[in-house]
Amino acid sequence: MQLTVFSAHAFEQPYLTQAAQESHELRFITEVLGPDTVEKAQGSTAVALFTSDDASAPVLERLHALGVRYLAVRAVGHDQVDLAAATRLGMRVANVPEYSPYAVAEHAVALMLALNRQLCRANEQLHRGDFRLDNLVGFDLHGKTVGILGCGRIGSVMASILHGFGCHLLGADVVENPELCQRFGLAYVSREELYAQADIITVHAPLTAQTHHLLDEAALAQMKPGVMLVNTGRGGVLDTKAALAALKSGQIGYLGLDVYEFEKGLFFNDRSQKPLLETDALLAELVTQPNVLVTGHQAFLTHEALTNIATTTIANITCWEQKGTCINELRGA
Repeated sequence: MQLTVFSAHAFEQPYLTQAAQESHELRFITEVLGPDTVEKAQGSTAVALFTSDDASAPVLERLHALGVRYLAVRAVGHDQVDLAAATRLGMRVANVPEYSPYAVAEHAVALMLALNRQLCRANEQLHRGDFRLDNLVGFDLHGKTVGILGCGRIGSVMASILHGFGCHLLGADVVENPELCQRFGLAYVSREELYAQADIITVHAPLTAQTHHLLDEAALAQMKPGVMLVNTGRGGVLDTKAALAALKSGQIGYLGLDVYEFEKGLFFNDRSQKPLLETDALLAELVTQPNVLVTGHQAFLTHEALTNIATTTIANITCWEQKGTCINELRGA
């Protein structure tokens, strides 16, 4: 089967090629899928999408007209795909439900530690020859209360890691996992209770209509003053403007982000030739705050995760081709 891979980044192409092993004809397109690039899928029965692609109804309709019948999402999140439109058109959609929860959870912990122990500031000072410690005081993670918003695969790994640090764990999720309570002492509470009690909050929730701006001005105001907030889930879960205001007021003491509400068209691209202020004024102001650390959606970027993403993506296509069905298939309303 011919597969057109949109948003084909250099870091993932070798993994996809290895996974395909000549079983499928891969065509790599570096541009994102959208109204202006959809014609590049001409001749393909399947397309592979990334988080930055646009698979809205108009794009899907054009893909269908070109003969595309299968959409393989190279990620867990699939909010970029209009599943209802895909179902209406008879197009099949699958994702990668799990690739490495360890990769994302470990990156979230890295953000916590880097923020807490002032690693970016310490590195900057050292390169200036400034070895003073006055601005670098952190705190012990041991004994702190950490709230986990979203206790699925990644949230469960977070619970395991943070339990090892000696943290008290709170969880909030629509589905409770009693194993986390038994193994790590996690207590499920309401979001409001989690906000009020947690010294650190780590976000691992998908982006849906219900979770968009879940962390808005009102939610942030309910948190402990000086709270550390880390988001490696989806950018739209956090109201970025409200977070910036909370940083300035001191309500948020530390903010670590690997995802950003307006990252589409910005992340995964080289924008170094233009000042960030001209590209995204909100992000430019955010990253000037001394207690903010932003990475460009790289939490998943490990050898193990890239291998699993590529293998599952190709397996989804193969299952459709050989069996007409796929265990990772997503259903629209």
